[in-house]
Amino acid sequence: MRSARPHATRLAVLAIGLSLLGGAAGGCSTTQEKAAAHRAEAKRILEQREKRQTRRKQGKHKERGGEKP
Repeated sequence: MRSARPHATRLAVLAIGLSLLGGAAGGCSTTQEKAAAHRAEAKRILEQREKRQTRRKQGKHKERGGEKP
């Protein structure tokens, strides 16, 4: 007579493996979303910095009477 235990063990191992693979696949999309959000934030910060530098340069240019150094 065969025992049902080996089949139950195989099913349990298969279920654990699939759950780990599912978690890894879900984690990848989350990581990609976080990376995209960081890139967007970095781009926004750089654009704001460029605007500040442009205003600062224009202000210095006006202080000198419109003459270039």
